[in-house]
Amino acid sequence: MSRCAGKRVWFAAGTATVAAVGALTAVALTGVGAPGAGGPGGEGGRPVSGAEAQRMALARFRTYQQSPAEVTIRVPSTGTETVTVRAIVDHRLHRAVGTFETATARGVIAWDQGGIAVTDASAKAPSRTPQQALRRAAALKPDRWTRRPYTPAPLDRALRLLLSLSANRPDNAQLLAQSGPLWLREDRIGGREYGVFSGPRPRPNGTQSPTTSASGRSPLAYWIDGEGELRRVTAEVTPGRTVTIDVVRRHVYWKLPDAPWRLKGRGR
Repeated sequence: MSRCAGKRVWFAAGTATVAAVGALTAVALTGVGAPGAGGPGGEGGRPVSGAEAQRMALARFRTYQQSPAEVTIRVPSTGTETVTVRAIVDHRLHRAVGTFETATARGVIAWDQGGIAVTDASAKAPSRTPQQALRRAAALKPDRWTRRPYTPAPLDRALRLLLSLSANRPDNAQLLAQSGPLWLREDRIGGREYGVFSGPRPRPNGTQSPTTSASGRSPLAYWIDGEGELRRVTAEVTPGRTVTIDVVRRHVYWKLPDAPWRLKGRGR
C-alpha cells in the first residue's frame, strides 16, 4: 500500500480536466434531490424471515471477501441522459478506479472515502473499460487530476454507497432483522435467482442503522442470492429516478494504481 493510503489527499482542482468535470457535475446535479419517501419496488413487502436475515447479514461480508470486483454504476439525470461509471473497487483499500461516460463527456475517475478525482479523455484512445482506466490512471501525472471532496450530488452519493457495501465480518442478523428490512420479491439476473430486499442503508463502520424514510421504508433495495452474494443495489434519489449499482465480476486480478492518490509534486 502506498504512503498515501488511508489519507485524504484530495487537493484543489487543476486546469487539465475542467471541461470534463463540468460536464460530469452538471449531469449529476441536474434535477436530482434527496431520497424519496417511498421505498424501492413500490408498495408491499413483508418482514424478513430468520433465514432471510441471515442471508442479508452475510451480504457485505461476502462482498468484502470477493473484492476486488468490477462494478457498473448508473446515475440518472433529467431527460434521458445517464452518468455511467464502470470501475474496479477494492473494498480492503476503500478505493475504486474506473471510467465515467455521459452523452457529452468521458474520462477516468477515482475515489476513496475522502473524495473524488477525475481526469479527461484527451488521449487518442479514450478509456472505455475499467482495465483501460487502470492503465491510464497509472500513467497520469498528479497535475492531470481534478480533485474535490464529496457533495450531496446523486453521483457522489452513489460512489460513497459503493464503498459502504462491504464489511470485514458478517452483520448481526438479529439486530438487522429488528431494524425493519423487508422481503420484496424474487428476481432473476443472468439466469440466477435473487431475493430483493429493502433495508437500512449500510454504514462504513460495519453496523446497520435503521435510516428509513418517513414512511418507514428504505429508499434502498438489495439483490442477494441464497448464499448471501450481493448482485445489485438500487437507491431511489427522487420519485421515479433510481441509482443502480451492479456487481459485474468478483475476484478480479487487476491492482488499483497508486497514481490518483499521490500528492502533487511528490512521487510514491
